[in-house]
Amino acid sequence: MEIFTIGYTQKSANEFFSLILENNIEILLDIRLYNSSQLAGYTKSRDLQYFLKQICDCDYVYTPQFAPTKELLDGYKSEKITWSEYEIGYNNLIDTRNKLDIFNNYQGKRICLLCAEVTPDRCHRRLLAEKVVTAYENITVNHL
Repeated sequence: MEIFTIGYTQKSANEFFSLILENNIEILLDIRLYNSSQLAGYTKSRDLQYFLKQICDCDYVYTPQFAPTKELLDGYKSEKITWSEYEIGYNNLIDTRNKLDIFNNYQGKRICLLCAEVTPDRCHRRLLAEKVVTAYENITVNHL
């Protein structure tokens, strides 16, 4: 399994879909808490599913079990908690939810974790990718 991660913020639709296509992504896992707000633009859930299939022949799966809770996300965005505290909270949340077995379905596939953040350094998509690397063998991670 190869894991890619991508954030759509500051990417044009052309850039976003070109990256998905150029990297032969087979399945995009949408791990956002909110996947249909006005801010999502071309990545609103129904539109994104259509565009991915038509442009990239890529499947779309919404996986809210990997999204942070509203409280955790709001705490970090409002600076009530630090990134370190967010990271601990998110990792504990994923451990508690115990849903990593879904990745068994993606063995041998090129999957991409989608979130909004421009870079992966302070985004839960990186944290999730690290969890998957720990749980499975022979995983590579590429941040687009």
